[in-house]
Parts: sequence; C-alpha cells; structure tokens
Amino acid sequence: MAELTSAERVMRTLRRQEPDRIPHFEWIIDHRVRHAICPGSSTEEFTVRMGLDAMLTSPDYTKEQIGPARFRNEWGSILEKGREEYSIVVDGPIKTLDDLSNYEPPDPLAPNRFDSLKKVVGQYKGKYAIGVHLNDVLSIPRNLMGFQNLMMAFSEPELIKGLVDLSVNHNLVLVKEVAKLGADFVFTGDDYASTEAPFISPKMFREYLYPGLKKVIAGFHEQGLPVIKHSDGNIMPLLDMIIDSGIDCLDPIDPLAGLDIADIKNKYGDRIAVKGNVDCAHTLTFGSVEDVVKETLEVIKKAGPGGGIIISSSNSIHSAVKPGNYLAMINTIRTYGKYPINLKFDGAGAADAFT
Repeated sequence: MAELTSAERVMRTLRRQEPDRIPHFEWIIDHRVRHAICPGSSTEEFTVRMGLDAMLTSPDYTKEQIGPARFRNEWGSILEKGREEYSIVVDGPIKTLDDLSNYEPPDPLAPNRFDSLKKVVGQYKGKYAIGVHLNDVLSIPRNLMGFQNLMMAFSEPELIKGLVDLSVNHNLVLVKEVAKLGADFVFTGDDYASTEAPFISPKMFREYLYPGLKKVIAGFHEQGLPVIKHSDGNIMPLLDMIIDSGIDCLDPIDPLAGLDIADIKNKYGDRIAVKGNVDCAHTLTFGSVEDVVKETLEVIKKAGPGGGIIISSSNSIHSAVKPGNYLAMINTIRTYGKYPINLKFDGAGAADAFT
C-alpha cells in the first residue's frame, strides 16, 4: 500500500479498516517528556517533528488566576494546577438544584471560542487528523459540583438529569461549529470508573447517564464526526451500554483495571476501533526499553491484524514516563506496525534496534 497521510491513516482506522501502518498519538504528552526528546517543543511542534498522526485541540475557555496555583475558569469552577499538564477541579459553582436553576453556562459560540481549532485547521487540515476534545455526560457535571458532591447528588434525580442535559446541550452546539470549521473527529474524556469498578452502578448509569450519552454521540455523528470515547478504569459492567451508544473507538482499555485489548477487539471489533494500551503506570514509567518493546509488540499482535487500532499509552505520557521508553514505543509501532501485520517471532532481541 502507498504511504497515507496521517489524516487518511487515522480516519481509515476509525472506520475499522487497515491503513498502511498503525497510527499513534497521545491525549497528553507532559512537557518534561517532550522537552527531553525535542528540547523546547510545544505539543504541536512535537507532533510535527516526531511524526505523530493527529493534531488535537479543544474549544477555548478563559480562566483567571486566583491563587498561587489556583484558577477560576469560565464555568465558575476552581482548578488547582499540580505537577501534571492538567489541572484538578477542587470546587464548583453548583451545590443544589436551586444553584443549577440559576446557573448560566458559558456561551458555546462566544467570540474566540474556536481560535485554536481555526489555527490548527488552517495549518494542518488534510495532513494530520484533527481531533477536538468535547464532553459527553460526566465531566461537566463533575466540574460544576466537584466529584464527591456529584456522587452524593445521584440521590437527587432532577439535579443529575439537569446537569447531564446541560452538558449534552452545550456540546451539541459546540459540535456543529467544530464540524463546520473542519474537525475530523471528536474525542471525549469523561471517565466513568476507578481501577476497581464504575463510579455508579450499571442500573444508575442506564437511568441517569445512558440516555444523554446516546443523544450526544448521535449529535456528533449527525455532524459527520466519528467519536473516540475515553474512560480509564474498570468499565466492564458498563461496556455494552458504552458500545451501544454508538461510539466509533474505545480508549484506553485500561490494563491496570484488568481489561484485555484482545478480548475487546475479538468481541466488539466489528463495531468499534480500539485505542491503547501500553501500560503507562508501570511499563513506560518503571520498565526497561526491552519491557516496552515487548509490551508494544504484544499489543500489535493482539489487536493489529485487520486494522481498527490506534496504539498509544494506557492513559497519557505523564511526567514520570521515561523519555527513552516513550521513544521505544513509538519506534516499535513504526517498525512492526506496518500492514499486513506479520509478527512470527516472540520479540526477543527486538529492543536492540531501539537502544
């Protein structure tokens, strides 16, 4: 097969077809890892210089600094910046149903809301797959209430349903605009589970979250955009509902929670693509280059044949990932992820090429 552009490679994969080689990109690459590999690089520059396959962006929301490491965003949530690239919500503006009734979310079509997307499309449309981070049904409610308050609020159906409706309706407005502006796919990062179990029971998920999930995924599809759904943790009790919502790709199929990418692909590979799942909690952080090569080869062998896989870490390239290990993963994907997949060896000695 002739070499494809990154955009063609990713979109063919999301259609569960074989591209020229397995694509790779990450939701987050910590600046310390980026700078160790490509000194001084931004995420955009790193993507170009390392030949990753997607340019990722999101709607632009403003925030103001209110403390040494604290910010208030446009939604009224208080965020705290720690060591990692992302910030943690520590408080939100909604505590009660009355708060929700009086709450005005940010204007989804405010001026400059899509400046980052316009820039990426203007520079990279057709070369890289352009993904936009929107939300489905849990992150916005969590950010507006705080996680613990939200979990307790599941005893108040009207409050939960109102929050979910707010999230769905806001994102259905956003997606119309991002589609017009040239996005190629949507990814949502609303986590549903811890390593041990979902945050709420399958019964509660079906009642409170599943209808909104189906509605928002259908709305993304109405604009012609496939959807990569992310959730860490043990989502197995919810998995059939997540698949039935209509998503196009599941990420990251968390090995720390006991999920196996081969099992998921064997059972659901006629309906979804898969993304994942080289272990970033252990292998990429504490393992050797040989360990990384071996695990990456295992993912290729398990889920590569037939297409429909994007190989990445099992969550993100966080600050503790060894830069050399990330490079070893990238090089293994490039070297052994070419179609047709033909790995007829156990991987012994493969790491020699990357040390």
